[in-house]
Amino acid sequence: MQAGRRLPSREALELAIPECEKGIGWLIGSPDSAELIAGVRVQPLAVHPDDRGYFLEVQRMGRGLAADFPAATSQVSAALNYAGAVKAFHFHLHQTDCWTPAMGLLQVALVDLRLASPTFGKRNTMYVGPLRPWQILIPPGVGHGYKVIGGDPAMLIYMTDRFYNPQDEGRIPYNDAGINYDWETQRK
Repeated sequence: MQAGRRLPSREALELAIPECEKGIGWLIGSPDSAELIAGVRVQPLAVHPDDRGYFLEVQRMGRGLAADFPAATSQVSAALNYAGAVKAFHFHLHQTDCWTPAMGLLQVALVDLRLASPTFGKRNTMYVGPLRPWQILIPPGVGHGYKVIGGDPAMLIYMTDRFYNPQDEGRIPYNDAGINYDWETQRK
């Protein structure tokens, strides 16, 4: 994979936008897919439905994908997104994210921006939500974003291993020509 424009980096983490063909990359259909970007981890969540709705356990401190997140500096946040909204792409130099879709369906797009990674330039797409209740761990240097699928709003709850710091966050337009991610409906 050829590297395009360089991005803000830090020592031991050099980032660049890859030059990708148009598409969505590898469609991830199972949490243990061999096509996952290096360092990205996926874990199914238990959903407990009954006649009143459902209960979703988001995180147990010291367990699961975020087991190593330090309690003193971790943060839990939520984002409500309206139908059709696209929030992409951004990346972190230090922060690790642990995403939990709590309501609605999300098309999650990931791209490896780390030049030294064995999966540099690889893109992953996951469709997650109540039909596929997966939690996703996203390491520093992996660009990430999502689109709300369907006609209802979606809620993303996410835990980070450090407090929000705008200097740690980089942004790339959702329609960047190098990433060349296809946000259009695929199965028309």
